[in-house]
Amino acid sequence: MSQPSNSESTYTDWREQVRDGLTPLQNSLTPLFEETRLFRIYSSTLMPGLLQTEGYAAAVLRAVVTELQELPFDDSTEAARARVERSRVIHEPGRRFALLVEEAVLYHQLGSTQAMADQLDHLLTADSMPSMSLGVIPTARERSHLPQETFHVYDEGLVSVELVSAEVKITQPSDIAQYLRVFEQLRSIAVYGTEARALILKAREALR
Repeated sequence: MSQPSNSESTYTDWREQVRDGLTPLQNSLTPLFEETRLFRIYSSTLMPGLLQTEGYAAAVLRAVVTELQELPFDDSTEAARARVERSRVIHEPGRRFALLVEEAVLYHQLGSTQAMADQLDHLLTADSMPSMSLGVIPTARERSHLPQETFHVYDEGLVSVELVSAEVKITQPSDIAQYLRVFEQLRSIAVYGTEARALILKAREALR
C-alpha cells in the first residue's frame, strides 16, 4: 500500500490539498481505494464518503467550498461525481467494509430533504451487501466509549484522521494499533442489522 514516505505521520492543511479544486483531491485517492482490501471507517459527523450519494456528496462539498472561502472556483458538482465513481469499489469482489456512524449523523441534513432521503435509502441498500458491516452507535443509550474524531483505517498500514483545518495521515504501527483498538471498542457499542435499520428508518421518517 502507498504510504507517506519516510514519515510516521503527515499533517496536510485542507487549503493545500484543494488548491487546484476539489475534484483533483477526490481523484488522488483512487489508487489508495484500489489497493485497499479492508476499509474501517468511523464517522461522528457525516455519512462515510464510501456510502455518499451524489446529491449528498455535492451538498457536503459545497459546504467545504463555503467554509474554506479561498477556493479558486466551485467544482463541488464534478467532485461529487468523482467521489461516487471512486466509491464503486464497494461493489468489487475481494474487499470488506466495516463502517461505523454515530446516530446523530443520520440527522445532520446536508442538501435538500429529498437528497437526504435518498442518502438514507442508500444506507439501507448498502447494509444488505455481504461485504458491508454497517454499525450505528445509538444516541439514547449509556455508552462506555467516547465519541471520536472521524477516521479511516486502510488495511493495516494507514490511518487518515479528519480535523477541522487539516488531514493527518498516520503510518506508525503503534499509533495505528491504537486506532484499531478504539475502532473495536466503538464497534462493541454499535447496533447492526435490524436494529441499525430501525434507526435509519426512524431518521428517514423524521424528514417528513
